[in-house]
Amino acid sequence: MSSLKDRIAQFRKMASDDPENELGHFRLGQLLAEDGDLAEAAKSFEQTLALSPQFSKVYQLLGECLIKLDQKERAIEVLNHGFRVAEERGDRIPKDAMAKLLADIGAPIPIAASATVEDDGPETGFKCERPGCLAGKRAKELTTPPLPDAIGRKIQEKICSDCWFSWFKDYSIKVINELRLDLSSDYGQAEYDKYMREYFGFEEEPSSPQPEA
Repeated sequence: MSSLKDRIAQFRKMASDDPENELGHFRLGQLLAEDGDLAEAAKSFEQTLALSPQFSKVYQLLGECLIKLDQKERAIEVLNHGFRVAEERGDRIPKDAMAKLLADIGAPIPIAASATVEDDGPETGFKCERPGCLAGKRAKELTTPPLPDAIGRKIQEKICSDCWFSWFKDYSIKVINELRLDLSSDYGQAEYDKYMREYFGFEEEPSSPQPEA
């Protein structure tokens, strides 16, 4: 069995064992799309959005699958809705990607909404940038970086305390257990960091660990 097939099996099990695990469905969809199984990938992305309707990146990925599956009308519907979600959340990268997808298939791009919503900021003064954050105006900034490195500082700047503790106390444990990660190894730590970044919606990838001598 190939490495990709192994990972698909891992996340299929994660999504099956815990149907409420949005990360499991999201990663399964990504891997299925990578494997060319677009119909099943679309189902996983649909399930992700059912659990986390503010996860703007998923609308983009679902739209891409639907376009390739020649389901243009449904793709337009998904991308238009996703564009609005991304706009409301200030998720510029997926918003721009969805605008391009709509243009590529000859569909009109939604007109940007008025900036009045942006002016009505969070009551706490902090806006969490994690796609799918449920804290909204109650979002609270972490008082200190949760990790003693650059990613920890980035989490403090962009992620609310609710989302951090949701990752740390819940999803990270699922990732470690389901993938059987050994965090004492470079590979295990790199995999853990990758899923953490994806959970928080960070676009850039971390540097690959150097092989041990």
